[in-house]
Amino acid sequence: MLGEKNFNTFRLSAVRSDKKFPLTSQQVNEVVGEHVCTNLNKKVNLKNFDVEVVIEITAKNAFLYTEKFGCVRGLPVGVSGKVVSLISGGIDSPVSSFYAMKRGCNVVFVHFHSFPYTGIESQEKIKKIVQILNKFQFKSKIYFVPFADLQREIFVNTAGNFEKFRVVLYRRFMLRIAEKICGKENGQALITGDAIGQVASQTLENIMVINEACNIPVLRPLITFDKEEIISKAKEIGTYEISILPHCDTCTRYIPKHPATKANIEIVKKIEENLDVDKMIEDAMSNVEILEI
Repeated sequence: MLGEKNFNTFRLSAVRSDKKFPLTSQQVNEVVGEHVCTNLNKKVNLKNFDVEVVIEITAKNAFLYTEKFGCVRGLPVGVSGKVVSLISGGIDSPVSSFYAMKRGCNVVFVHFHSFPYTGIESQEKIKKIVQILNKFQFKSKIYFVPFADLQREIFVNTAGNFEKFRVVLYRRFMLRIAEKICGKENGQALITGDAIGQVASQTLENIMVINEACNIPVLRPLITFDKEEIISKAKEIGTYEISILPHCDTCTRYIPKHPATKANIEIVKKIEENLDVDKMIEDAMSNVEILEI
């Protein structure tokens, strides 16, 4: 490898993850450096070198390289624990899930669908998106949660002036169900694709009301991103072309004409008093389908 390179000076940088290796890192530098000097007629220069040769010694292998190439960086998936990501099939939530993986989280996915009142397309999209994200964590689990009956119950109880709170109520129930799944998976937090002010449910006031329904941390990796930044990252990781395919989103079913942007927590709780919250969650959970990819 070095014989094919055009250089006069070099530096060696040995690293041992396996401290049982019989030579110290400095001794590896000296042994290999002497070989390069003698056989290739090159000189050592620790500060102004033409080539840096890095040697990484593990328990079973030794890796030698002279160039580094950029990648996603971050932490190995799993070292930061497990999270549950609410994934819709749009552009944002796959990117949010990617950033959780990048920081070492093992991501379990939850998708809420309104089948059979909407098509199966959203579920097929999720499978394709998760397969792409598996480039970063290799295998995944998806919970497909039927949400149509729950939406209809909310619709019936939000007539007139209360209809503007429907989306906030949908999101509160989604967090409650995702929290149940997170507990089942021994996870530590939820992930969403929210960005401040991007849609009506993502104002700070609404985020506060939605969060109140949940007892575990809700992480929002994209909270300060603008749409162009999110789209750019979606294209980079390969999810964009799938995300823009048309499908009927769960939250668009029974959507009010003018959704609340500053929901009042007391009014929202008053509406929920007329709902059998525990039973609605239990019914949705009892019909969950789980897919491992």
